[in-house]
Amino acid sequence: MRQSHRREFIKNSAKAAILTGPALRTGFARSSPNETVNVAVMGIRGQGAFHLKNYPKVPNVSVAAVCDIDERLFPKALAGVEAATGHRPKAYTDIRRLLEDKNIDAISIAAPNHWHALATIWACQAGKDVYVEKPACYSVAEGRKMVEAASKNQRIVQVGTHHRSRPLMLSAVDYLHSGKLGKIYMIKCVCFRPREDIGRKPDSAPPAEVHYDLFRGPAPMAPFNENRFHYNWHWFWDTGNGETGNNGPHMTDLARHILRKREHPRRIMSMGGVDVYAGTQETPNTQLSSMEYADGTRVQLEVRGLYTNAEDRITMGLLVYGSEGWMHLGFDEWATFFGRKNEAGERCSEAEENARSDEFQKFASNGPIHYANFIDAVRSRKVEGLRTNVEEGHWSAAMCHLSNIAYRTGRTLVFDSKGEKFVGDEDADRLLTREYRAPFVVPEKV
Repeated sequence: MRQSHRREFIKNSAKAAILTGPALRTGFARSSPNETVNVAVMGIRGQGAFHLKNYPKVPNVSVAAVCDIDERLFPKALAGVEAATGHRPKAYTDIRRLLEDKNIDAISIAAPNHWHALATIWACQAGKDVYVEKPACYSVAEGRKMVEAASKNQRIVQVGTHHRSRPLMLSAVDYLHSGKLGKIYMIKCVCFRPREDIGRKPDSAPPAEVHYDLFRGPAPMAPFNENRFHYNWHWFWDTGNGETGNNGPHMTDLARHILRKREHPRRIMSMGGVDVYAGTQETPNTQLSSMEYADGTRVQLEVRGLYTNAEDRITMGLLVYGSEGWMHLGFDEWATFFGRKNEAGERCSEAEENARSDEFQKFASNGPIHYANFIDAVRSRKVEGLRTNVEEGHWSAAMCHLSNIAYRTGRTLVFDSKGEKFVGDEDADRLLTREYRAPFVVPEKV
């Protein structure tokens, strides 16, 4: 743990931060595959630990720094990277100080959802490339600003919907794009993940090692509560997007990829609730959303946080319906069925696809593949090489945000995809963005 004088230095540095974010830097490309790309990871608990584990598996990548608002996490994270790579990363508590480090080429963001957009935009402005976890953004308006920031600053921005890089999913999408299932008219996205009641805890002072002002960031200030802190921030509207916005983007991203949709759905409805539990959770633990595109194609997204059965043996995955048949698309296999008798068609297991994949064989696991795709684009500067660029991530996250807005307003909504506004609904429009807490403001001009 840091000594008191070190802690005071960090506090004073944060207070002295440039309030509009880090200064603009030009950045540079690592064109040689043998030249090291220095990556910093923001948010090192939970999914961030997965980042720290997998980047060292990508050739010539160095985890050069970590950033987190909870200093209690540093000893384990720093020791883990050092054990895996032989060097100890720098540690930061304030993303603004990290972005001033000229040795950092790219930022990998695994912070809470409400930080995704601001950290990405600041990083782009500072000349850093970005890997950002799903959902790409906390709100629809933020997603559009991230797209603008990446384009204006010519940055590589990959979104962590890593199923796009899994050999099994790639083969399923190729099969569906071949037209063998006919015209796809509906996709059911299944996200069943039972979670326990978070209960109730009293407000308290934040731990001495936690930089709570930085944790809240763009969100309104609120008393510290363990129930609204590590991981459970997902279940409160000011920092998270519920299960629909947590695991939902993995499913909606695959659905969009299958449908080749680069637009928002036209009509959205959603219903659900915080069922059974009596804790402080705000977001629903059961929710069914239905979205319809302008051409009539439909996507359903169902999340269940209570104990439940699987749906056609799927607890996480998709059911894809076409004019000739349908596909069971689980995380371990896909299988097709045709006609009114559901006659079995082609099928494939994850093990079979992994055995055929040169990418999988290179890394001996699915984990590093999506990160390696990001690093390849950082070197080549070719955005088109990304499996999930920031605009793709924006479209997929928006499906979940629009579903949540329909749930919160309690009515069917009509959305203008081009203008990214609801049709004749000012109340719903207000939920497309948020009021920011200075100085943590997503700028109008990026």
